[in-house]
Amino acid sequence: MATAKKTAKAKSGATVKVRRIGSPIRREGDQRKTLLGLGLKRANQVVELQDTPSIQGMIRKVHHLVEVVK
Repeated sequence: MATAKKTAKAKSGATVKVRRIGSPIRREGDQRKTLLGLGLKRANQVVELQDTPSIQGMIRKVHHLVEVVK
């Protein structure tokens, strides 16, 4: 039953737009990899991602390098 709720939420089209505002220079390797995992390769690049708990955790991990765009 719980999986049906998760798939319904993912199919509902809930998305979040994220912009890279900080540089990964002099950052830990896991923060660099997290930025790449979010699809952010260039400065001021905006990507639209599914709003899932794993994406929210990635955003929280690099919150000082990204901003959520409306």
